[in-house]
Amino acid sequence: MDKLEQLRGFKAEIARGGGEKKIEGQHAKGKLTARERLDILFDKDSFVEIDTFVSHRCPNFDMPEKKFHGDGVVTGYGTVDGRLVFAFAQDFTVIGGSLGEYHAEKIVKVQGMALKMGAPIVGLNDSGGARVEEGVNALSGFAKIFKNNTISSGVIPQISVIMGPCAGGAVYSPAITDFIFMVDKTSQMFITGPQVIKTVTGEEVSAEDLGGALSNNTKSGNAHFMGSNDEETLMKVKELLSYFPSNNMETPPVYPSNDDPNRLIPEFNTIIPDNPNKAYDMYEIIKGLADDGVILDVAKHFAKNIITCFIRMDGQTVGVIANQPRHEAGCLGINASDKAARFVRRCDAFNIPMLTLEDVPGFLPGTDQEWGGIIRHGAKLLYAYCEATVPMVTMILRKAYGGAYIGMCNKELGSDMVLAWPTAQVAVMGASGAANIISSVKKEIKESDDPVAKTKEKIEEYEEKFNNPYRAAEMGYVDDVIEPATARKRVISAFDMLATKKSSLPSKKHGNIPL
Repeated sequence: MDKLEQLRGFKAEIARGGGEKKIEGQHAKGKLTARERLDILFDKDSFVEIDTFVSHRCPNFDMPEKKFHGDGVVTGYGTVDGRLVFAFAQDFTVIGGSLGEYHAEKIVKVQGMALKMGAPIVGLNDSGGARVEEGVNALSGFAKIFKNNTISSGVIPQISVIMGPCAGGAVYSPAITDFIFMVDKTSQMFITGPQVIKTVTGEEVSAEDLGGALSNNTKSGNAHFMGSNDEETLMKVKELLSYFPSNNMETPPVYPSNDDPNRLIPEFNTIIPDNPNKAYDMYEIIKGLADDGVILDVAKHFAKNIITCFIRMDGQTVGVIANQPRHEAGCLGINASDKAARFVRRCDAFNIPMLTLEDVPGFLPGTDQEWGGIIRHGAKLLYAYCEATVPMVTMILRKAYGGAYIGMCNKELGSDMVLAWPTAQVAVMGASGAANIISSVKKEIKESDDPVAKTKEKIEEYEEKFNNPYRAAEMGYVDDVIEPATARKRVISAFDMLATKKSSLPSKKHGNIPL
């Protein structure tokens, strides 16, 4: 019994982390402790901790007096909604959650277990960074973690949750993972902090403005989700996991739905404005298609001219990529191309069918875009679609012009089924632009007695001949022109048909995506 009491005493002491004072300090900042966070993430009483007694071996400075079981990180496994998930949670109450050699080894071990078992891994980051006292051993630990992140990429879902500071080299593990969550006002992520920036460049900026949740979600696009507090953020993590399979050899779970797969959406018949230059909200289309109108928006604060989100259709996960006419007319720009390309590759890696909703007038014009490399960035999206082998359906709602028409997954790029609404305009460019470029048309206008009337006539003629879906349908580039009200029914039918799709790429080490 003495041995049992000793064990229980050890476990109770370990559970207190850095002690009550440190825990109170964590709570005072609006943050939960590592174990409190794991309790929210995992099903009740399902989390099993491993490497509980591991501690550092550092003999330098005053480290022998700072010896804590667990070494500042809690690792283990459990179930989330009944499915196996692995996790690590850095404990800021223990040596500031700093990463030393054995702290890293604990993370590396749980990463290896997740990969071996084919289960998702969630990393809860709250750390002062590399443990300076351990020098290069700490840096070596980071490198091992990055290597495991990379090897696991596309094999198991990897989710990073920034719940406190995450700076310097520590940011690169989250950057390699599939998704990054941040907590508003209590998390920061940057390479160099405000003091270093002030010293080197003279710029003054706060930690929050530099690398807070809002900055990383809106300006840099490094993060994909933001919660108002720890609990809300972790609940969003659980929601995201529900859309994913456990690994790349499985398909996402199917959830029973009471939303009729044959449900008609009459309002779709009038949702596209008569004026082609007038915007509408693409979210209304997506919510109308989704089971019960539920969507999980990914990177919704970044590159708002394109929407990337998960929905369910007849209970099945579907990844949606959609132009948003309310922002920059839905044009494809540098950030939009990057955002969409990465989303396409996530979906393809984890066997998630993709629905592309197209209303795109072209690539975003401007010197900033050209000099910023829109050619290279736009090519990422083309590459991602071409490489994808999952079922893909494209639905053209209105504009589908030029190279952007291709970039939003036309038939030749890989779409298995292309549907168009009667309002679709599939052409090299808009009618007014064509009237100013086609030499024979320009000549007719120039020689006309009434150039204004002739221009109007030629624009109308071009629209009648080309700015509609029927010419593309005649040539087989569009599989069907459908009544908008039947959109949900037709898309679900297409995905049902594509459920047994088999497609593979040539054997190769890897492609050379234009990064």
